[in-house]
Amino acid sequence: MAILRSFLAIICIVLVAATSMKPTSAKLNTHYYTKGCPQALPAIRKAVERAIKHEPRMGASLVRLHFHDCFVNGCDGSVLLDDTSNFTGEKTALPNVNSIRGLNVVDDIKKAVDKACKKSMVSCADILAVAARDSVSILGGPTYKVQLGRRDARTASVNDANRNLPPPFFNFPQLLSNFEAHGLNLKDLVVLSAAHTLGLARCTTFRARIYNDTNIDPKFAALAKKNCPTSGGDDNTRPLDATSKRFDTVYFEALLKSKGLLHSDQELFKGNGSDSDKLVQRYSKNSAAFGKDFANSMIKMGNIKPLTGNEGEVRLDCRKIN
Repeated sequence: MAILRSFLAIICIVLVAATSMKPTSAKLNTHYYTKGCPQALPAIRKAVERAIKHEPRMGASLVRLHFHDCFVNGCDGSVLLDDTSNFTGEKTALPNVNSIRGLNVVDDIKKAVDKACKKSMVSCADILAVAARDSVSILGGPTYKVQLGRRDARTASVNDANRNLPPPFFNFPQLLSNFEAHGLNLKDLVVLSAAHTLGLARCTTFRARIYNDTNIDPKFAALAKKNCPTSGGDDNTRPLDATSKRFDTVYFEALLKSKGLLHSDQELFKGNGSDSDKLVQRYSKNSAAFGKDFANSMIKMGNIKPLTGNEGEVRLDCRKIN
């Protein structure tokens, strides 16, 4: 009996040791940096304010970076990584190449927050989440408490980015399927798509809509064609809605008038009484409801498969692994 007890004790010790060697995981929380660096979030906010003052469009670019990060293997800062000899990163994926912006601003934010904290303790993934929230808030949208504690990935994948980011030509079933694959629902699809209340779109992303779609206001299409010819001018830009420097409900109002600039945007409103139609109509009339639901969906998106605990790392340079 004594031998059996000794044997069981040894087994327990081995199991405990094996468990302790595995990377630990933890949940995100809103007070992650409160004790270690209470200056972290104010430093990020100040840097974002400075960037938007210099170029209002930058707010939209920072929101988009967070979205494009989270939809590719979770919110892990992988979108920021440069190519290496071991992997081709996400920057050259079709949805990102010549399109994602704000990388220099993220570099500036990282330097500012590391200086404020006197060490590198804020992950690049957390910087993207906070910068997106601050951008929305500064440009007139809601504020909300960001869940924090993400760690940064040590790799990135151009193929995963090509597979997981929804292109502007997707139809409604494709869009909903894409969002559901990331644990998001119809409401999340509608409110997060309305981040297009900010920023500009390149001609190459809306050319097919203005020349081929039938559910588009003719005058709106004609105006868009002036700086987006059938060939050439791919990088010419047009505002995504009429108030592209302000977070508001004009995006939804445009959809009701068949003035969505991207095909994927107009797919949210078909005028057939669908649940998507009802959400667009509701948000077009109720900015408070839109702001509340947008904040909730941003928090939900920010919780997509984060690296936590001992997983990943906190990068010293957002563009490369340590």
